[in-house]
Amino acid sequence: MKKILLVGGGGREHAIAHAISRSKREHELYAVMSKKNPGIAVLCEDFLLNSETDVDKVTEYAKNIGADIAVIGPEAPLAAGLADALEVIGIQSVGPKRAAAKLEFDKAWTRKFMQKHHIAGLPAFRVFSTGQEAQAHDYIDELGDVALKPAGLTGGKGVKVMGDQLPDLDAAKAYASELLKGDMVVIEENLKGEEVTVQAFVDGTHLAYAPSVQDHKRAYEGDLGPNTGGMGSYNDAGTLLPFMVEGDYIEAKGIMEDVIAKVKEETGEEYKGILYGQFILTAAGIRVIEFNARFGDPEAMNVLPLLETDFIDIAQAVAAGTLDTLDVRFSEKASVCKYAVPAGYPKDPVKDAPIEVGDMGKALLFFSSVYEADGVVYTTGSRAAAVVGIADTIAEAEVIAEQALSNVKGPLECRHDIGKKELIQKRIDHMKVLRGDNS
Repeated sequence: MKKILLVGGGGREHAIAHAISRSKREHELYAVMSKKNPGIAVLCEDFLLNSETDVDKVTEYAKNIGADIAVIGPEAPLAAGLADALEVIGIQSVGPKRAAAKLEFDKAWTRKFMQKHHIAGLPAFRVFSTGQEAQAHDYIDELGDVALKPAGLTGGKGVKVMGDQLPDLDAAKAYASELLKGDMVVIEENLKGEEVTVQAFVDGTHLAYAPSVQDHKRAYEGDLGPNTGGMGSYNDAGTLLPFMVEGDYIEAKGIMEDVIAKVKEETGEEYKGILYGQFILTAAGIRVIEFNARFGDPEAMNVLPLLETDFIDIAQAVAAGTLDTLDVRFSEKASVCKYAVPAGYPKDPVKDAPIEVGDMGKALLFFSSVYEADGVVYTTGSRAAAVVGIADTIAEAEVIAEQALSNVKGPLECRHDIGKKELIQKRIDHMKVLRGDNS
């Protein structure tokens, strides 16, 4: 009997819990989450409602239940050193130790690390600290078209780019000044192209890759509005997205392999867990937007339901360093994930509103930032629930997701255009232009 502890209570963690629940291995699932996610709770033997970054409480709970392995979902507990603390009490984690997780929670470190080790895909960049406001402004003038990133964790919402959230150079300089009051800032060239997410299980040396996924960060249809944690995502049957070529996926994998090897060399720690590579395909080739030390949310909800290999077998192989002995497979299906978010999200979301879930048909439902009280599910102000359609084609998966979405009731909004033919064709046409393909 394997006892698995899941840390986290969002949509990503519900997808992980769902994958664990499909295991043929005899097991018990436990969870620590800050709010009661009803989708996770129903799959657990027991759960603790507590902050996931309270390392002492989480390790105490893990010890009390006799956990064999922990799966750490969000980034914040990794940054807090949860994997390190669990190792001290003899519990292995699917999730890197703090030194290796810096890939996500310290963007300045990551850019300098890539530069030092000559890792491909690095855009032009510089890092500035408090007191370097004038130099930061000069570099903005030098590049002319920039992306600004706080060095620390921002939940995917702190990055601002010229032409979108920053209308001109003066706005970019003002935002740089604002960021420099409390953090280092990474200023880099504003990359233009199509974004691709590649995720992999990692055992310290070997990587097992999931299909490519594309997330949609913008709040409103047509890729408009403010950035969010992600309004939905899709993948195609197989490993590539419709606008990709095989070389894109091969290059992305090569970069991720280099990163894992060099992280061990740089930090002395083996990277064990999930590596999320966020790439952008540009006219000049593939570039790295960022790395995350965990599955994406929503991208986890695309790939984990397609996982054919037993999740518990993978978790054990990650911990043991034997991932190369396991044939990690994903079914060759397309999926479309669409988030239902509180009305007004992300600027002025409705909070503490009840939602109801009806017939999901063929779709999967994953609860995210909600809580349950007296059998009623309520919004918190962040993304509430996601539906995932799975089929042989993106078009068929989109219809399944859209039908299910119509049965999630409450003061909610969503992006209906995710996975639709018109939006995907726009991506294909964009990449043709960038590649100089006149066919």
